[in-house]
Amino acid sequence: MDHAQAPVLEALDAYHREGQTPFTPPGHKQGRGADPRVRAVLGDGVFASDVPAIAGLDDRMSSGRVLERAQELMADAVGARHTFFSTCGSSLSVRSAMLSVAGPHEKLLVSRDVHKSVVSGLILSGVRPVWVEPRFDEELGLSHPPGPEAYEAAFAEHPDARGALLVSPTPYGTCADMAAIAEVCHRYGRPLIVDEAWGAHLPFHQDLPAWAMSVGADVCVTSVHKMGSGLEQGSVFHLQGDLVDPAVLRSREDLLGTTSPSVLLYAGMDGWRRQMVEQGRELLGAAIRLAGSVRERVEELEGLHVNGPEFLGPDRAVELDPLQVVIDVSALGTTGYRVADWLREHRRVNTHLADHRRVSAQFTHADDPHAADLLVVALDDVSSQAHHLEPSVRIEVPSPRELRLEQVVLPRDAFFGRTEQVPVKEAAGRVVAETLTPYPPGIPAALPGERLNAAVVDYLRGGVEAGMVVPDATDPALESVRVFVEGTETE
Repeated sequence: MDHAQAPVLEALDAYHREGQTPFTPPGHKQGRGADPRVRAVLGDGVFASDVPAIAGLDDRMSSGRVLERAQELMADAVGARHTFFSTCGSSLSVRSAMLSVAGPHEKLLVSRDVHKSVVSGLILSGVRPVWVEPRFDEELGLSHPPGPEAYEAAFAEHPDARGALLVSPTPYGTCADMAAIAEVCHRYGRPLIVDEAWGAHLPFHQDLPAWAMSVGADVCVTSVHKMGSGLEQGSVFHLQGDLVDPAVLRSREDLLGTTSPSVLLYAGMDGWRRQMVEQGRELLGAAIRLAGSVRERVEELEGLHVNGPEFLGPDRAVELDPLQVVIDVSALGTTGYRVADWLREHRRVNTHLADHRRVSAQFTHADDPHAADLLVVALDDVSSQAHHLEPSVRIEVPSPRELRLEQVVLPRDAFFGRTEQVPVKEAAGRVVAETLTPYPPGIPAALPGERLNAAVVDYLRGGVEAGMVVPDATDPALESVRVFVEGTETE
């Protein structure tokens, strides 16, 4: 295929050159109706390129195959059999993948470190999750992806499971042994879905970790906007093999997706594919070298340690994305939450994620030495000013045993069933009816249908007091929790 082509961008350019006059949505009509104050901030180009996909980018019959050709080029670029674009983020893409493998009350093996989007997919679908436990590192207070032995044991106990779902890389850049897990799934004749939202860049440089399609996954979901050059909400999902019907996958995406997709997002993904095919090796190589130099410089700063080799090894991750620079700040006597807030307030530097002892900086091909210098100088400043930071509230991270909450009822039944709001001091022992997710990175500590215990409640409450954000809770201050009224399952 000719990867110098960019069908979406070329069709959009033709629309502009031909002087098409729209009597269609969107109602701003190429920006003519937009408030000048809005145009002053967003720019005229945003409105000029905000056209409908049908009777805009393409004709009424889609005879130009604009989107279809762009998706074919993307599939060819990464070696997938089929590729689908989504303008609703990987949240929609992963739900579409789940529903193409399992239906209501059918079982799906799911890594317990999944993003909240997977949990919402379970709630909407009624799929019965069989949780696969991550490898918890008690020393670092961090979960690594589950190993193949965990999926083997889960299939042995639940041979009727319709497939498996895995997250790799994690937001911390740690990667699972996907090849071994895919082999387990295929031995049982079941597909493997990989939520690779943080791995869109992986196919385009040999010094990055293996990506899902290259090691046998059946469906792979990636967020072009996270590690690529796409706009926010731009996502693609790839398919290979014959364990998932592409027509079924497409129909599930059609069920969940919008009927008014943004051409802006399509164009961003189309252009990024061309950029990566033509320049990806060079651009990503420079980014890897830049991130490596930042790791070395930050490691020399007092009280800061860049995680790396300690994330790898038996019962940990098998690979690490070098573009995720994860920095342990615990020696400063404060939390990652405090450090992240200080960096934003005092140095206008925004970190990727923060937890009870770490912050991270996400590097992409867009970063340059100047941006790297700003980060290192800001981290040096926070190191020297750490004694002025508000003393951290100690967060007690539960043990792996305490983190394993019992799934009492299906997530859907708890979420849509009879509920009540109870004071947090009465929540332990109750079945939670909402998702309680420290964000970022967006991995639920408790989800609908699980029975809360005192350790997880104390962890969440202590986390909120220390600066953790739990935005999906009915009461984000976690002074109260929404719980399921047991005994009402049949009502």
